Amino acid sequence: MSLAETADSWLAAHADDLVEWRRHLHRYPELGRQEYATTQFVAERLADAGLNPKVLPGGTGLVCDLGPEREPRLALRADMDALPMAERTGAPYASTMPNIAHACGHDGHTAILLGTALVLASVPELPVGVRLIFQAAEELMPGGAIDAIAAGALAGVTRIFALHCDPHLAVGKVAVRQGPITSAADSIEITLYSPGGHTSRPHLTADLVYGLGTLITGLPGVLSRRIDPRNATVLVWGAVNAGVAANAIPQSGVLSGTVRTASRQTWVSLEAIIREAVSALLSPLAIEHTMRYHRGVPPVVNEEVSTHILTHAIEAIGPDVLADTRQSGGGEDFSWYLEEVPGAMARLGVWSGEGPQLDLHQPTFDLDERALATGVRLMVNIVEQAGRL
Repeated sequence: MSLAETADSWLAAHADDLVEWRRHLHRYPELGRQEYATTQFVAERLADAGLNPKVLPGGTGLVCDLGPEREPRLALRADMDALPMAERTGAPYASTMPNIAHACGHDGHTAILLGTALVLASVPELPVGVRLIFQAAEELMPGGAIDAIAAGALAGVTRIFALHCDPHLAVGKVAVRQGPITSAADSIEITLYSPGGHTSRPHLTADLVYGLGTLITGLPGVLSRRIDPRNATVLVWGAVNAGVAANAIPQSGVLSGTVRTASRQTWVSLEAIIREAVSALLSPLAIEHTMRYHRGVPPVVNEEVSTHILTHAIEAIGPDVLADTRQSGGGEDFSWYLEEVPGAMARLGVWSGEGPQLDLHQPTFDLDERALATGVRLMVNIVEQAGRL
């Protein structure tokens, strides 16, 4: 019996279990580096299947090896953390935790990899070694992938694969592209300082709010002239705070936002360019400033051979499953693994095909649970396809 046939047989008997695991995780979400109960939930089910899961340092996240010890060994990764936001789906399995919700589909990712583990555990002999990585803290920048790598999660791994829910793709579809599939994502916080003063005499002080406005409009404009527009680099401000009175120039103000780019090469140089531009824009205004630049994640860049493996794994699910996709502006810390070993990420369709296509990170986000079985089939097919190399 092929691995694909084994997956079909397992899903025929355990599809309800797969859904219930996902709903349990959805009811009890945990934030990044706090996924203790989620880790225990996964570890117990892996152990019940005769596997030997190893919890990562800190007590959140785990790895589990299957198959032959020799190389090649491929890794399959799922992220487990939720978001700090209230859920408003009204689902019977909605979050029971105040202001914490699985609004990015990580509960689905975890359930899929758990189902994949149990399928693979039922196979007498796997064609390649497999390491399951249940990762903590993907939503925290620069991401829990760095913690997993530091703990040795990639030791002996030759390739790594993952999937991510895509609410703009119909259930039953899986999309992949070679090359960049996500973008680099950093954040910046700029604090401006002024002696303050009366708005009738801005020439006697440093007009701090004007300086904030100069950065709000000027810095994105400078970047559009300093960086190749084909690299899809965009700076968007998310918060600005200064002042309390209409006739008083405040002494401090804070501006914060995110900067994203589709180019890894641009990502490497962004901080230096932004620091130079901020200083130049504020210099004529005699406004002092400090800047905190938070490096986030590089783009996820799907490697050529790994993309071919993933494409064949998608095609093996059935006709018309493979779909096209474009590079997104979102960030994903799966990119850190790809800094170490080749690999690829796919997008899993979770839209029911009816009603609005709700976006990730929205309080009303939910997924069509039929996608869980598609995800398991995909992950199992990856192992089978990798074994044919």
